[in-house]
Amino acid sequence: MTHHIPEHDTSAAEAVDVDVVVIGAGVTGLTAARRLRAAGRSVLVVEARDRVGGRLLTDDVDGVRLEVGGQWVSPDQTALLAVLDELDLATYPRHREGESVYVGRDGVRRTFTGDAFPVPAETAAEVDRITAELDRLAAGMDPLSPWEHPDAEELDRVTFAEWLVRQTDDVEARDNIALYVGPAMLTKPTHAFSVLTAVLMAASAGGFSNLVDADFILDRRVVGGLQEVPLRLAEGLGDAVRVSTPVTATGWDDDGVTVTAPDLTVTARHALLAVPPTLVGRIAFTPALPAGHQQMRQHQSFGLVIKLHITYETPFWRDAGLSGTAFSPYALVHEAYDNTNEDVPGETRGTLVGFVSDERADALLALPADERRRRVLESLAGYYGDGALRPVGYYESPWMHEEWTAGAYATSFATGSLTRFGPLTREDVGPLSFASSDIAGLGFQHVDGGIRMGEAAAERILAVPSPLRPVADPER
Repeated sequence: MTHHIPEHDTSAAEAVDVDVVVIGAGVTGLTAARRLRAAGRSVLVVEARDRVGGRLLTDDVDGVRLEVGGQWVSPDQTALLAVLDELDLATYPRHREGESVYVGRDGVRRTFTGDAFPVPAETAAEVDRITAELDRLAAGMDPLSPWEHPDAEELDRVTFAEWLVRQTDDVEARDNIALYVGPAMLTKPTHAFSVLTAVLMAASAGGFSNLVDADFILDRRVVGGLQEVPLRLAEGLGDAVRVSTPVTATGWDDDGVTVTAPDLTVTARHALLAVPPTLVGRIAFTPALPAGHQQMRQHQSFGLVIKLHITYETPFWRDAGLSGTAFSPYALVHEAYDNTNEDVPGETRGTLVGFVSDERADALLALPADERRRRVLESLAGYYGDGALRPVGYYESPWMHEEWTAGAYATSFATGSLTRFGPLTREDVGPLSFASSDIAGLGFQHVDGGIRMGEAAAERILAVPSPLRPVADPER
Protein backbone atom coordinates (compact mmCIF):
# COMPACT_ATOMS: atom_id res chain seq x y z
CA MET A 1 0.00 0.00 0.00
CA THR A 2 1.31 3.46 -0.85
CA HIS A 3 0.92 6.09 1.85
CA HIS A 4 0.75 9.76 0.98
CA ILE A 5 2.77 11.85 3.42
CA PRO A 6 1.64 15.49 3.34
CA GLU A 7 4.38 18.06 2.99
CA HIS A 8 4.95 20.49 5.84
CA ASP A 9 3.59 23.93 4.99
CA THR A 10 6.54 26.30 5.16
CA SER A 11 4.87 29.19 3.34
CA ALA A 12 4.61 31.30 6.50
CA ALA A 13 7.99 30.30 7.92
CA GLU A 14 10.95 32.63 8.03
CA ALA A 15 13.55 31.59 5.48
CA VAL A 16 17.27 31.87 6.23
CA ASP A 17 20.19 30.96 3.96
CA VAL A 18 23.66 30.37 5.47
CA ASP A 19 26.80 28.37 4.81
CA VAL A 20 26.35 26.15 7.88
CA VAL A 21 23.39 25.47 10.14
CA VAL A 22 24.38 24.13 13.55
CA ILE A 23 21.74 22.15 15.43
CA GLY A 24 22.39 22.40 19.17
CA ALA A 25 23.69 25.31 21.25
CA GLY A 26 25.75 23.36 23.74
CA VAL A 27 29.49 23.81 24.01
CA THR A 28 30.11 21.60 20.95
CA GLY A 29 27.81 23.49 18.60
CA LEU A 30 28.84 26.91 19.82
CA THR A 31 32.53 26.02 19.55
CA ALA A 32 32.05 24.88 15.97
CA ALA A 33 30.01 27.96 15.08
CA ARG A 34 32.66 30.24 16.52
CA ARG A 35 35.40 28.51 14.51
CA LEU A 36 33.34 28.60 11.31
CA ARG A 37 32.49 32.27 11.80
CA ALA A 38 36.17 33.09 12.32
CA ALA A 39 36.94 31.38 9.00
CA GLY A 40 34.43 33.54 7.18
CA ARG A 41 31.47 31.18 6.98
CA SER A 42 27.96 32.41 7.73
CA VAL A 43 26.36 30.36 10.49
CA LEU A 44 23.02 29.94 12.22
CA VAL A 45 22.76 27.95 15.48
CA VAL A 46 19.32 26.57 16.35
CA GLU A 47 18.57 25.15 19.79
CA ALA A 48 15.48 23.28 21.01
CA ARG A 49 15.82 24.42 24.61
CA ASP A 50 14.94 27.94 25.72
CA ARG A 51 18.56 28.53 26.70
CA VAL A 52 22.09 27.78 25.54
CA GLY A 53 24.46 25.41 27.29
CA GLY A 54 23.03 21.93 26.76
CA ARG A 55 24.11 19.80 29.71
CA LEU A 56 25.72 22.80 31.39
CA LEU A 57 23.39 24.83 33.58
CA THR A 58 24.20 27.18 36.44
CA ASP A 59 21.07 28.29 38.27
CA ASP A 60 20.02 30.16 41.39
CA VAL A 61 17.87 27.94 43.59
CA ASP A 62 16.50 29.45 46.81
CA GLY A 63 19.24 32.06 46.80
CA VAL A 64 22.09 29.60 46.28
CA ARG A 65 24.00 29.31 43.01
CA LEU A 66 24.03 25.66 41.95
CA GLU A 67 25.86 24.00 39.09
CA VAL A 68 22.98 21.83 38.00
CA GLY A 69 25.02 20.26 35.19
CA GLY A 70 28.74 19.70 34.62
CA GLN A 71 31.08 21.76 36.72
CA TRP A 72 34.66 20.51 37.26
CA VAL A 73 37.86 21.19 35.35
CA SER A 74 40.86 18.83 35.51
CA PRO A 75 44.48 19.47 34.46
CA ASP A 76 44.28 17.13 31.45
CA GLN A 77 41.38 19.09 29.93
CA THR A 78 43.65 21.33 27.90
CA ALA A 79 41.03 22.23 25.27
CA LEU A 80 38.69 23.53 27.98
CA LEU A 81 41.52 25.29 29.79
CA ALA A 82 42.48 27.09 26.56
CA VAL A 83 38.90 28.26 26.04
CA LEU A 84 38.69 29.47 29.64
CA ASP A 85 41.78 31.57 28.98
CA GLU A 86 40.36 32.95 25.72
CA LEU A 87 37.11 33.89 27.44
CA ASP A 88 38.95 35.35 30.44
CA LEU A 89 37.22 33.00 32.87
CA ALA A 90 39.00 32.36 36.16
CA THR A 91 38.96 29.13 38.16
CA TYR A 92 39.37 28.23 41.82
CA PRO A 93 40.30 24.94 43.50
CA ARG A 94 37.72 22.55 44.88
CA HIS A 95 37.77 22.58 48.68
CA ARG A 96 39.67 19.51 49.88
CA GLU A 97 41.37 20.42 53.18
CA GLY A 98 40.73 17.89 55.92
CA GLU A 99 40.05 14.17 56.12
CA SER A 100 37.91 12.25 53.67
CA VAL A 101 35.37 9.56 54.61
CA TYR A 102 35.02 5.99 53.37
CA VAL A 103 32.38 3.43 54.36
CA GLY A 104 33.49 -0.10 53.58
CA ARG A 105 31.79 -3.41 52.95
CA ASP A 106 31.71 -4.02 56.70
CA GLY A 107 29.61 -0.87 57.14
CA VAL A 108 32.29 0.84 59.24
CA ARG A 109 32.92 4.55 58.66
CA ARG A 110 36.62 5.43 58.42
CA THR A 111 38.42 8.69 57.73
CA PHE A 112 41.58 9.00 55.67
CA THR A 113 43.85 11.39 53.82
CA GLY A 114 45.29 11.00 50.33
CA ASP A 115 43.71 9.00 47.51
CA ALA A 116 43.96 5.47 48.96
CA PHE A 117 40.80 4.19 50.67
CA PRO A 118 41.25 2.68 54.17
CA VAL A 119 40.69 -0.93 53.16
CA PRO A 120 42.50 -4.10 54.29
CA ALA A 121 46.05 -4.44 52.94
CA GLU A 122 45.16 -7.36 50.70
CA THR A 123 42.24 -5.40 49.21
CA ALA A 124 44.46 -2.37 48.64
CA ALA A 125 46.99 -4.57 46.85
CA GLU A 126 44.29 -5.94 44.57
CA VAL A 127 43.00 -2.44 43.80
CA ASP A 128 46.54 -1.37 42.90
CA ARG A 129 47.07 -4.43 40.70
CA ILE A 130 43.83 -3.98 38.76
CA THR A 131 44.49 -0.25 38.45
CA ALA A 132 47.87 -1.05 36.89
CA GLU A 133 46.22 -3.46 34.45
CA LEU A 134 43.64 -0.88 33.41
CA ASP A 135 46.42 1.69 33.01
CA ARG A 136 48.26 -0.79 30.77
CA LEU A 137 45.20 -1.36 28.62
CA ALA A 138 44.49 2.37 28.41
CA ALA A 139 48.08 3.11 27.38
CA GLY A 140 47.57 0.87 24.34
CA MET A 141 44.47 2.75 23.19
CA ASP A 142 44.00 5.83 21.06
CA PRO A 143 40.78 7.14 22.62
CA LEU A 144 39.70 8.50 19.23
CA SER A 145 39.70 4.95 17.83
CA PRO A 146 39.25 2.46 20.68
CA TRP A 147 38.09 -0.17 18.19
CA GLU A 148 41.71 -0.34 16.93
CA HIS A 149 43.03 -1.49 20.32
CA PRO A 150 44.91 -4.80 19.88
CA ASP A 151 42.43 -6.56 22.16
CA ALA A 152 39.35 -4.58 21.12
CA GLU A 153 37.22 -7.48 19.88
CA GLU A 154 37.72 -9.51 23.05
CA LEU A 155 37.38 -6.56 25.42
CA ASP A 156 34.15 -5.36 23.79
CA ARG A 157 32.40 -8.70 24.21
CA VAL A 158 32.94 -9.03 27.95
CA THR A 159 31.06 -6.88 30.44
CA PHE A 160 33.11 -4.90 32.91
CA ALA A 161 31.38 -6.76 35.75
CA GLU A 162 32.44 -10.14 34.39
CA TRP A 163 35.98 -8.93 33.71
CA LEU A 164 36.32 -7.78 37.33
CA VAL A 165 35.16 -11.19 38.57
CA ARG A 166 37.86 -12.78 36.42
CA GLN A 167 40.46 -10.41 37.85
CA THR A 168 39.98 -11.01 41.57
CA ASP A 169 38.01 -12.84 44.25
CA ASP A 170 38.25 -9.78 46.51
CA VAL A 171 34.72 -8.37 46.46
CA GLU A 172 35.60 -5.01 48.00
CA ALA A 173 38.42 -4.51 45.51
CA ARG A 174 36.01 -5.23 42.66
CA ASP A 175 33.38 -2.90 44.09
CA ASN A 176 35.83 -0.02 44.44
CA ILE A 177 37.20 -0.37 40.91
CA ALA A 178 33.65 -0.66 39.58
CA LEU A 179 32.63 2.51 41.43
CA TYR A 180 34.97 4.72 39.45
CA VAL A 181 33.76 3.63 36.02
CA GLY A 182 30.15 2.56 36.53
CA PRO A 183 28.34 4.79 39.05
CA ALA A 184 30.87 7.64 38.98
CA MET A 185 31.48 8.06 35.23
CA LEU A 186 29.31 6.10 32.81
CA THR A 187 26.44 6.06 35.36
CA LYS A 188 25.41 2.57 34.30
CA PRO A 189 25.63 -0.80 36.06
CA THR A 190 28.91 -2.52 35.25
CA HIS A 191 27.05 -5.40 33.60
CA ALA A 192 25.67 -2.92 31.01
CA PHE A 193 28.90 -1.94 29.27
CA SER A 194 32.03 -3.65 28.03
CA VAL A 195 35.60 -3.67 29.29
CA LEU A 196 36.55 -1.79 26.12
CA THR A 197 34.20 1.05 27.07
CA ALA A 198 35.69 1.11 30.58
CA VAL A 199 39.19 1.31 29.09
CA LEU A 200 38.02 4.14 26.81
CA MET A 201 36.78 6.02 29.87
CA ALA A 202 40.22 5.60 31.44
CA ALA A 203 42.18 6.43 28.27
CA SER A 204 40.10 9.57 27.72
CA ALA A 205 41.38 10.92 31.05
CA GLY A 206 45.01 9.91 30.48
CA GLY A 207 44.76 6.66 32.43
CA PHE A 208 42.73 4.86 35.05
CA SER A 209 44.99 6.26 37.77
CA ASN A 210 43.60 9.71 36.97
CA LEU A 211 40.01 8.51 37.29
CA VAL A 212 40.64 7.19 40.80
CA ASP A 213 42.26 10.46 41.92
CA ALA A 214 39.47 12.85 42.93
CA ASP A 215 41.99 15.64 43.49
CA PHE A 216 42.95 15.33 39.81
CA ILE A 217 39.67 14.65 38.03
CA LEU A 218 37.66 17.12 40.17
CA ASP A 219 40.39 19.72 40.47
CA ARG A 220 38.89 23.18 39.92
CA ARG A 221 35.66 25.10 39.36
CA VAL A 222 34.91 28.12 37.18
CA VAL A 223 34.15 31.43 38.83
CA GLY A 224 30.46 32.05 38.17
CA GLY A 225 29.87 28.47 37.05
CA LEU A 226 30.86 26.38 34.03
CA GLN A 227 27.82 27.51 32.05
CA GLU A 228 29.68 30.80 31.64
CA VAL A 229 31.55 29.08 28.79
CA PRO A 230 28.54 28.53 26.48
CA LEU A 231 26.95 31.80 27.59
CA ARG A 232 30.00 33.77 26.48
CA LEU A 233 30.43 31.77 23.29
CA ALA A 234 26.79 32.49 22.40
CA GLU A 235 27.18 36.16 23.25
CA GLY A 236 29.97 36.39 20.69
CA LEU A 237 27.68 34.94 18.03
CA GLY A 238 24.87 37.43 18.68
CA ASP A 239 21.62 36.85 16.81
CA ALA A 240 23.15 33.92 14.94
CA VAL A 241 21.86 31.81 17.86
CA ARG A 242 18.15 30.94 18.04
CA VAL A 243 16.73 29.19 21.11
CA SER A 244 13.29 27.55 21.51
CA THR A 245 13.72 26.30 17.94
CA PRO A 246 13.51 22.48 17.83
CA VAL A 247 14.43 21.03 14.45
CA THR A 248 11.81 18.60 13.19
CA ALA A 249 13.05 17.68 9.71
CA THR A 250 16.16 17.81 7.56
CA GLY A 251 16.25 17.26 3.84
CA TRP A 252 19.64 16.74 2.25
CA ASP A 253 21.44 15.93 -0.97
CA ASP A 254 24.87 16.53 -2.45
CA ASP A 255 24.10 20.23 -2.87
CA GLY A 256 23.19 20.99 0.73
CA VAL A 257 20.48 20.81 3.36
CA THR A 258 17.10 22.23 4.21
CA VAL A 259 16.38 22.28 7.93
CA THR A 260 12.86 22.80 9.19
CA ALA A 261 11.79 24.07 12.61
CA PRO A 262 8.56 25.75 13.73
CA ASP A 263 8.29 29.05 11.84
CA LEU A 264 11.78 28.68 10.38
CA THR A 265 13.33 27.09 7.32
CA VAL A 266 17.10 27.14 6.90
CA THR A 267 18.95 26.29 3.71
CA ALA A 268 22.66 25.68 4.00
CA ARG A 269 25.60 23.98 2.36
CA HIS A 270 26.30 21.95 5.55
CA ALA A 271 24.51 20.96 8.73
CA LEU A 272 26.27 20.07 11.96
CA LEU A 273 24.18 18.05 14.40
CA ALA A 274 25.83 18.98 17.68
CA VAL A 275 23.47 16.97 19.87
CA PRO A 276 23.71 13.67 21.76
CA PRO A 277 23.30 10.58 19.55
CA THR A 278 19.96 9.83 21.20
CA LEU A 279 18.48 13.07 19.83
CA VAL A 280 19.49 12.54 16.21
CA GLY A 281 16.57 10.15 15.81
CA ARG A 282 14.14 12.89 16.87
CA ILE A 283 14.70 14.50 13.46
CA ALA A 284 13.06 13.19 10.27
CA PHE A 285 15.70 12.89 7.53
CA THR A 286 14.89 12.87 3.82
CA PRO A 287 16.41 10.69 2.53
CA ALA A 288 16.83 8.56 5.65
CA LEU A 289 20.26 8.20 7.19
CA PRO A 290 22.19 5.09 6.08
CA ALA A 291 21.27 1.89 7.89
CA GLY A 292 24.53 1.73 9.84
CA HIS A 293 23.99 5.21 11.23
CA GLN A 294 20.45 4.42 12.29
CA GLN A 295 21.53 1.18 13.95
CA MET A 296 24.50 2.84 15.67
CA ARG A 297 22.36 5.33 17.53
CA GLN A 298 20.04 2.60 18.75
CA HIS A 299 23.01 1.08 20.58
CA GLN A 300 24.00 4.30 22.38
CA SER A 301 22.13 5.30 25.51
CA PHE A 302 22.35 7.72 28.39
CA GLY A 303 23.26 6.62 31.87
CA LEU A 304 21.30 7.82 34.88
CA VAL A 305 22.51 9.78 37.87
CA ILE A 306 20.74 12.06 40.32
CA LYS A 307 22.98 14.99 41.18
CA LEU A 308 22.10 16.26 44.65
CA HIS A 309 22.73 19.76 46.00
CA ILE A 310 22.32 20.01 49.79
CA THR A 311 22.88 23.40 51.44
CA TYR A 312 23.47 24.02 55.17
CA GLU A 313 23.70 27.11 57.35
CA THR A 314 27.45 26.53 57.54
CA PRO A 315 29.91 23.96 56.13
CA PHE A 316 29.70 22.11 59.45
CA TRP A 317 31.86 19.20 58.27
CA ARG A 318 34.89 21.49 58.12
CA ASP A 319 34.60 22.15 61.86
CA ALA A 320 34.84 18.38 62.33
CA GLY A 321 38.08 18.30 60.33
CA LEU A 322 36.47 16.81 57.24
CA SER A 323 37.15 17.83 53.64
CA GLY A 324 33.62 16.98 52.53
CA THR A 325 34.92 14.24 50.22
CA ALA A 326 33.18 10.92 50.87
CA PHE A 327 32.94 7.58 49.05
CA SER A 328 31.29 4.22 49.40
CA PRO A 329 30.27 1.57 46.87
CA TYR A 330 27.76 0.44 49.50
CA ALA A 331 25.98 3.72 50.28
CA LEU A 332 22.97 5.16 48.49
CA VAL A 333 24.98 8.34 47.81
CA HIS A 334 28.10 6.72 46.42
CA GLU A 335 30.21 9.91 46.44
CA ALA A 336 29.90 13.43 47.81
CA TYR A 337 32.03 16.59 47.93
CA ASP A 338 32.18 20.05 49.44
CA ASN A 339 30.61 22.23 46.75
CA THR A 340 30.49 25.52 48.64
CA ASN A 341 30.68 28.54 46.35
CA GLU A 342 34.09 29.85 47.39
CA ASP A 343 33.91 32.55 44.70
CA VAL A 344 30.84 34.22 46.25
CA PRO A 345 31.93 37.08 48.56
CA GLY A 346 30.59 36.73 52.08
CA GLU A 347 29.15 33.24 51.53
CA THR A 348 28.71 31.59 54.93
CA ARG A 349 26.53 28.67 53.89
CA GLY A 350 27.99 25.31 52.97
CA THR A 351 26.85 23.09 50.11
CA LEU A 352 27.46 19.40 49.56
CA VAL A 353 27.06 17.80 46.16
CA GLY A 354 26.30 14.09 46.04
CA PHE A 355 25.38 11.46 43.46
CA VAL A 356 23.01 8.50 43.27
CA SER A 357 23.53 6.42 40.15
CA ASP A 358 22.16 3.73 37.83
CA GLU A 359 20.01 1.06 39.54
CA ARG A 360 20.02 2.88 42.89
CA ALA A 361 18.75 5.95 41.04
CA ASP A 362 15.98 3.81 39.51
CA ALA A 363 14.84 2.76 42.97
CA LEU A 364 15.11 6.26 44.42
CA LEU A 365 13.09 7.83 41.61
CA ALA A 366 10.27 5.37 42.28
CA LEU A 367 9.76 6.93 45.73
CA PRO A 368 7.77 10.04 46.71
CA ALA A 369 9.84 13.22 46.96
CA ASP A 370 9.76 13.35 50.78
CA GLU A 371 10.97 9.76 51.05
CA ARG A 372 13.76 10.38 48.53
CA ARG A 373 14.91 13.35 50.57
CA ARG A 374 14.85 11.38 53.82
CA ARG A 375 16.91 8.52 52.41
CA VAL A 376 19.46 10.83 50.81
CA LEU A 377 19.98 12.78 54.03
CA GLU A 378 20.32 9.56 56.02
CA SER A 379 22.97 8.39 53.58
CA LEU A 380 24.86 11.67 53.97
CA ALA A 381 24.58 11.39 57.75
CA GLY A 382 26.46 8.10 57.46
CA TYR A 383 29.39 10.14 56.18
CA TYR A 384 29.12 13.46 58.06
CA GLY A 385 27.04 12.77 61.16
CA ASP A 386 23.62 14.03 62.23
CA GLY A 387 24.38 17.57 61.07
CA ALA A 388 23.67 16.33 57.55
CA LEU A 389 20.02 15.73 58.51
CA ARG A 390 19.30 19.47 58.92
CA PRO A 391 19.79 21.25 55.58
CA VAL A 392 18.36 24.63 54.65
CA GLY A 393 18.16 23.69 50.97
CA TYR A 394 17.68 20.45 49.02
CA TYR A 395 17.67 20.12 45.21
CA GLU A 396 17.85 17.25 42.75
CA SER A 397 19.13 18.03 39.25
CA PRO A 398 16.30 17.09 36.85
CA TRP A 399 18.20 15.79 33.81
CA MET A 400 16.37 12.45 33.74
CA HIS A 401 13.06 14.31 33.32
CA GLU A 402 14.16 16.75 30.61
CA GLU A 403 12.88 16.12 27.09
CA TRP A 404 16.12 17.11 25.38
CA THR A 405 18.39 15.06 27.66
CA ALA A 406 16.57 12.24 29.51
CA GLY A 407 19.63 11.05 31.40
CA ALA A 408 23.11 11.98 32.58
CA TYR A 409 25.94 12.44 32.16
CA ALA A 410 26.28 11.23 28.59
CA THR A 411 25.72 8.33 26.23
CA SER A 412 27.86 5.23 25.77
CA PHE A 413 27.66 2.03 23.74
CA ALA A 414 26.12 -1.25 24.81
CA THR A 415 28.36 -4.31 25.12
CA GLY A 416 29.72 -5.38 21.73
CA SER A 417 28.65 -2.19 19.97
CA LEU A 418 31.76 -0.01 20.26
CA THR A 419 33.74 -2.19 17.85
CA ARG A 420 30.71 -2.75 15.62
CA PHE A 421 29.67 0.88 15.21
CA GLY A 422 32.48 3.01 16.61
CA PRO A 423 34.07 3.81 13.22
CA LEU A 424 30.79 5.48 12.17
CA THR A 425 30.54 7.87 15.12
CA ARG A 426 32.35 10.76 13.43
CA GLU A 427 31.58 9.83 9.83
CA ASP A 428 29.89 12.56 7.79
CA VAL A 429 26.84 11.67 5.68
CA GLY A 430 26.90 13.91 2.62
CA PRO A 431 26.53 17.47 3.92
CA LEU A 432 25.63 16.22 7.43
CA SER A 433 28.22 16.19 10.22
CA PHE A 434 27.82 14.92 13.78
CA ALA A 435 29.63 15.98 16.95
CA SER A 436 29.19 15.88 20.73
CA SER A 437 31.14 14.96 23.84
CA ASP A 438 29.49 11.53 23.64
CA ILE A 439 31.73 10.59 20.69
CA ALA A 440 34.93 12.28 21.84
CA GLY A 441 38.27 10.60 22.43
CA LEU A 442 40.20 12.74 24.92
CA GLY A 443 37.60 14.34 27.16
CA PHE A 444 35.01 11.63 26.41
CA GLN A 445 31.71 12.66 28.04
CA HIS A 446 33.22 15.93 29.29
CA VAL A 447 33.07 19.57 28.22
CA ASP A 448 36.67 19.26 27.09
CA GLY A 449 35.65 16.52 24.66
CA GLY A 450 32.73 18.59 23.41
CA ILE A 451 35.09 21.44 22.57
CA ARG A 452 37.46 19.07 20.77
CA MET A 453 34.61 17.57 18.75
CA GLY A 454 33.25 21.01 17.83
CA GLU A 455 36.66 22.11 16.58
CA ALA A 456 37.17 18.87 14.63
CA ALA A 457 33.74 19.07 12.97
CA ALA A 458 34.34 22.68 11.97
CA GLU A 459 37.66 21.71 10.40
CA ARG A 460 36.00 18.94 8.38
CA ILE A 461 33.39 21.37 7.09
CA LEU A 462 35.99 24.01 6.25
CA ALA A 463 37.95 21.43 4.26
CA VAL A 464 35.01 21.14 1.81
CA PRO A 465 35.04 23.91 -0.84
CA SER A 466 31.88 25.97 -0.50
CA PRO A 467 30.51 29.14 -2.13
CA LEU A 468 30.43 31.73 0.62
CA ARG A 469 27.27 33.45 1.74
CA PRO A 470 27.35 36.85 3.47
CA VAL A 471 28.39 36.72 7.12
CA ALA A 472 25.65 38.06 9.37
CA ASP A 473 26.53 40.96 11.65
CA PRO A 474 26.31 39.53 15.21
CA GLU A 475 25.48 42.98 16.60
CA ARG A 476 22.62 43.65 14.20
